[in-house]
Amino acid sequence: MLFFRGFIYLVLVSVVAQIISLEGYKMLSAAQYSEQSLTEHMQDMLSFLSCILFLYVSRRDKSMKIAATLLAALMAMMFVRESDSLLDQYVFDGAWQSIVLVIIACVFVFLWGRFNTLYPALKHYANQACFGTFLAGLVTLLGFSRLMGRGSFWEAVMGDVYMRVVKNIVEEGIETLGYTLIFISAVELALACRRQPPKILNTLVKQAP
Repeated sequence: MLFFRGFIYLVLVSVVAQIISLEGYKMLSAAQYSEQSLTEHMQDMLSFLSCILFLYVSRRDKSMKIAATLLAALMAMMFVRESDSLLDQYVFDGAWQSIVLVIIACVFVFLWGRFNTLYPALKHYANQACFGTFLAGLVTLLGFSRLMGRGSFWEAVMGDVYMRVVKNIVEEGIETLGYTLIFISAVELALACRRQPPKILNTLVKQAP
């Protein structure tokens, strides 16, 4: 089972890489990798599915309720951020910021009276095997992709033949890899929850009355 899961994840990452390349193969030099590209839509899908999986864990495993709810909220905010162009076009300009603020407000309401359990809950999640994969995905998404996607770097490297699409491919490709790693970590956490009966809150992470 261990090797089978490893093979499945290898196939998943390979499929993601192939999907990223499809626009380039199809549109050739006209490819832009813009907000409406297949790569962007794949990021939306991965962030949405990760959010759903974390919500599932929060409902099934009480010892993971706080941590999984926070992770679900984080992925929901990322999903909204990735959908900013659609929200600006069909809702109103700056809609994604308003929705993110609503999610943050909901998180504070959820944590009200439970702040003393926040650190133990996150520490409990950090002890899970899938935490390393999640952290790797988050660092790749928020850190490495941004640094590698700097326009000044690609302008310096490419000089007079600078093409923005190259920067976009690298940045969006690395972002998608980060989302894929987070999705894999969410799958692993959900599978771990299914292998054990639902838990009640332990003394460290029990809900406040």
